[in-house]
Amino acid sequence: MERPLELGNVTRVQEFVLLGLSTRLGIRIVLFAIFLALYLLTLLENTLIIYLICSHIELHKPMYFFLGNLSCLEMCYVSVTVPSLLVGLGSSPCHVPFAACMTQLFLFIALISTKCTLLASMAYDRYVAICRPLHYPLLMRPQVCLGLALSSWLGGLLVSVAKTSCIASLSYCGPNVLNHFFCDVSPLLNLSCTNVALTELVDFISAIVIFCGSLLVALASYVAIGRAVLHMPSAVTRCRALSTCASHLVVVGIFYGVVLFMYSRPRLIGSTDLNKVLSVIYTVVTPMCSPVIYCLRNREVQAVLQKTLHSPRVSSATTHFAHS
Repeated sequence: MERPLELGNVTRVQEFVLLGLSTRLGIRIVLFAIFLALYLLTLLENTLIIYLICSHIELHKPMYFFLGNLSCLEMCYVSVTVPSLLVGLGSSPCHVPFAACMTQLFLFIALISTKCTLLASMAYDRYVAICRPLHYPLLMRPQVCLGLALSSWLGGLLVSVAKTSCIASLSYCGPNVLNHFFCDVSPLLNLSCTNVALTELVDFISAIVIFCGSLLVALASYVAIGRAVLHMPSAVTRCRALSTCASHLVVVGIFYGVVLFMYSRPRLIGSTDLNKVLSVIYTVVTPMCSPVIYCLRNREVQAVLQKTLHSPRVSSATTHFAHS
C-alpha cells in the first residue's frame, strides 16, 4: 500500500523514541549488566588481537592482516549499536534526535557492509592458501591485501551514503516510536509517511551487490576448498586444511544467515521481538565470539600470546611487584 504523498503542513519528526529490549525494570537491570560486560569483553578481546598482530612479526601474514581489520571493525561495530542499547536499558525509553539517528544508521550500514566484504576477502585468502599454495605469495602479496581491505572499507562507505541518503530524505510525520534498540533500516522504513519505493529499490540493489555478492564469493571459495580437500592424499593433511577454515565458515554461516534473513526484504519483517533478538546475535554476540573463534583458538596466536605474557618485560614487572 502506497504512503500518502501530500503532506501539507504536517510537522516532521524531530526525534525518535527507542523502546529497547524490555520495559520491565528488573529485567532491564540484569540485561544492562550482561550487555555492559559483553561490550567491555568484546573491546578487550579485539584490542588484544590487534596488539598481538601489530607487535609480532610472526603474525604479519595476509590471514592475520584481515583478522586485524576485522577486529578493528568489530570494535567500531559494537560501539555504534551497544551504547544506545545500554542507554535504553538504563533509562527506557531512549530519545534520539533525528540527526543522531541518521548518523548511527550511516555508521551501522557502512560497518556491516564492510564486514561482509572483509569476510569474503578472508574466504578468498583461505582458497588461495589451500588450492593454490605455490601462487600464494604472489596472489596475496601486501599490495593485494591492502587493496582488498581498502576496497572493503570504501565500498561500505559508498553503500552507506546511498542508503542513508535515501532514508534520511523520507518524511517522518509520526508516530516516532521505534520498537528497537538502535536506528535500523526496517523500523525507519515502517515509520515513513511517504512513498518508500525508491528507497526499497536502493536497499534491494545494495543487498544484491554487497550481501549476496560477497556471500557468493565466500561460497565459491569454500566449494573449491572442499574439492581440493577431498583430493588430498592423507587424512592428516585434510584435517589440517579444514582446521584453518572451520572457524571462519561457522562465523560466516551465522552472520550471513541472520543478515540475509533480516535485510533481503526489510519491509516484510516488522519491528518485532524476533527482529530485536536476531539483531542482538549479530551486533553483540558475533563480535564477542569472533576473536575467540578466529584467533584465540589459533596455535600461532596462542604461541604469541604466551610469549607476550612470559616476555622479560612482563616477568621483570612481576618480579618487581613481588619484591615491593
